[in-house]
Amino acid sequence: METIVVYSTENTTRLKFVLDWLLRERMHLNYTITTNETDIVNLPFFISYGRTLPNSISIPDEQLLWKTGVQKIEPPAGNWKDIPTLFATTGSEYSLPFDLFSAIFFLLSRHEEYYHYHPDKHGRYPATKSVLYKNGWLMRPLADEWVSAFRKMAQAVSGIHIEPTPFLFQPTYDIDMAYSHLHKSVGRIVGAYVRALLRGDVKQISERTQVLKKKQKDPYDSFRWLRQMHKEYDLKPLYFVLSCLKTTAFDKNIHPQHPAMVRVIKNLAKEGAVGIHPSYFSERHDALSKEKKMLEQVSDRGIHISRQHYIRMKMPRTYHMLLEHGITEDYSMGYGSHLGFRAGTGNSFVWYDLEKETITPLRIFPFCFMDTTAHYENKMKTKEAFEQLNEMSLKLHQTGSTMITVFHNFSLGTSAEWKGWRAAYEQFMQEQGAKFQS
Repeated sequence: METIVVYSTENTTRLKFVLDWLLRERMHLNYTITTNETDIVNLPFFISYGRTLPNSISIPDEQLLWKTGVQKIEPPAGNWKDIPTLFATTGSEYSLPFDLFSAIFFLLSRHEEYYHYHPDKHGRYPATKSVLYKNGWLMRPLADEWVSAFRKMAQAVSGIHIEPTPFLFQPTYDIDMAYSHLHKSVGRIVGAYVRALLRGDVKQISERTQVLKKKQKDPYDSFRWLRQMHKEYDLKPLYFVLSCLKTTAFDKNIHPQHPAMVRVIKNLAKEGAVGIHPSYFSERHDALSKEKKMLEQVSDRGIHISRQHYIRMKMPRTYHMLLEHGITEDYSMGYGSHLGFRAGTGNSFVWYDLEKETITPLRIFPFCFMDTTAHYENKMKTKEAFEQLNEMSLKLHQTGSTMITVFHNFSLGTSAEWKGWRAAYEQFMQEQGAKFQS
């Protein structure tokens, strides 16, 4: 692995965080940082941060990496190689017309989510407050586009061959409600019948009766079909199971100790990795600890991956909580209300704790598409949703990035509400397989 020298007037943990991700993870290069000009005098190539020097790719310095804590900033927008940029600068003396390092740090650290804001109805940071949404860039993996263009520039200037990273597809699923009708308590079954009667929903009453009589498959039960799909396309899924110990208006899965749910969890654990889907009120009364322990007992696996139910997360409190409970990978980095790239990338990164100014061991895996967001929040028809999904897939393929999708077992079952989604998803998986062969 080649080693690149980075010259900078200062050296901080923030700079190390950016270079670890940009050079080591995304470009597969080693690097050393020097603040001494004599170290670079005879070098044929290096990266110069904050100064224009011979034999270098020079990047302007907008000072964000030398600060501590959070001060509200509005990074100026610009353009580079037809790619929108943040922390744009005036003048043409530098190789890049924007501070690439500060731009990456701003997006990956989720700097703007530490500002004061009015949360949405689920207590979440609103996508509409983000700089990517405001500029109309939420659907683009901008950080990945910057990295791809920078890799080509570095290769051309240095003469070093820098292998592009491959596109990866990681299917993930949230198991919020394993079954629509089966295995519910008598009270819940009766309540469902009463509500259907009041609505005059004869079709729902008939379907529920047929399922309970075992004459029809539960419409949310897509587990066997998913196993077959993953086997056919050689994919290793991730399943996030809502293992709430108490039913609430937002937590409607059956109890994780119910025999039917035990079977589901054990089968999922055989096929792929199982993670915790913390309940809506998991921050209260140490609920996460109890739910995680229960899921570990049922699955007979240690649980170290997580995704927040309803994507309820708040910087930095949620990530502190996950670390305290032994979670090392989180898959919540996306919006529950909007499709797109919350952190400007499809690639994973470690979490930088702005409150403590430290690089943490928690690795963040962003998702860009969730079925319920497209269906419920954005009111998309099936065709429109998958056209959008394929557009994002193309962008990630072009930049050698990763696509993480979120689907639910109920959207891929036989429910009339989700008609067409299963077939469209199978077509999408076939297309991903074709990308791997390209």
